[in-house]
Amino acid sequence: MTLLKDKKIAIIGGGPVGLTMARLLQQTGLDTKVYERDKDQHARIFGGTLDLHQTSGQEALKKAGLLDSYFAMAIPMGRTFADEQGNILLSKQPLTENPEINRNNLKKILLRSLISGTVVWDSKLTNLEVQDEKWLLHFEKKPSATADLVIVANGGMSKARNFVTDSQVVYTGTFIIQGDVAEPEKKCREFYQLCNGNIFMAAHQGTLFVANPKNGDSLSYSAFFNASEEWVNNNNLNFQDKKSIIEFLTGRLINWDERYTKLIRATHFFVGLPTRKLPLEEKWKSNRPLPITLIGDTAHLMPPFAGQGVNIGLMDSLILSNNLTSEKFETIQAAIEDYEQNMFGYAQKAQVESTRNEIEMRNPNFTFQHLSRE
Repeated sequence: MTLLKDKKIAIIGGGPVGLTMARLLQQTGLDTKVYERDKDQHARIFGGTLDLHQTSGQEALKKAGLLDSYFAMAIPMGRTFADEQGNILLSKQPLTENPEINRNNLKKILLRSLISGTVVWDSKLTNLEVQDEKWLLHFEKKPSATADLVIVANGGMSKARNFVTDSQVVYTGTFIIQGDVAEPEKKCREFYQLCNGNIFMAAHQGTLFVANPKNGDSLSYSAFFNASEEWVNNNNLNFQDKKSIIEFLTGRLINWDERYTKLIRATHFFVGLPTRKLPLEEKWKSNRPLPITLIGDTAHLMPPFAGQGVNIGLMDSLILSNNLTSEKFETIQAAIEDYEQNMFGYAQKAQVESTRNEIEMRNPNFTFQHLSRE
């Protein structure tokens, strides 16, 4: 604790990685604030469930004293692989060692673990500057704040990362449309039954379809397909107009079984996301004016094809917090440099795995047929 005694720590971003980082630092009594752009704690997080890996995500939650809470709220789920006609190729039994947790439930666990007032909601960071040997944080329509150490965890498109690296986010070639269906057992009964309580996966001619029938009170799904960067920038899709997205998606899946199209027509919420990556080939800046570093997607954004994003981010929070609270390092900067050196190693491996899987699944000839023969 010596390094950060009487220091103020600002974490930018209240996602699972930023909140876990705050919990780990608060366990040693450090003065920690999380600045989150969401209006309040009730803001809903959309996206698929998370399975936290034993050697990364679970290790961070264990250190945070929250592993039992994770297992209490998470659901072991198997995998069902099918073709575009809904023919089941293979089903795998649930894995109890890394169950799936809804993102909003994980957020609740983390928020309950923090000291009241730790998260400053409705705080969109607009700028960082140095003043009187401290960081001065500016927010949209909110008072400024000061900090001795800034940890940036506000997502893949963060502007604050420019203090640490000149690397730019690049598009990787896949576009994702995510959808949620409320009361799926009623509104898309046939597809819900097809899932049989498992994560459901199908692929056909370059389109990958992944669904989870137990994502909180909804069935959530994602359709992944190849798309040029020009198309991404000029597709004119309006995700506030459900009808137009339903027409687009059903058009892409025109030769798929009607259970898929009925699911799409029952969808109450859509969002579109291009897959992006932050390359880690270049070294980060060494001439930072004051202690600052990056964790989570802000540090190593990668496509979601290896289940590594949040897990690697939680590993960041574990290693960085250990460094900052140990007596191993003489300066905060030395603790940060050691974390970043370690992070570059494991995050690059995860990015390679994710890229390899993305390329394979974007192949028009990719199917899950081989699984039925294994």
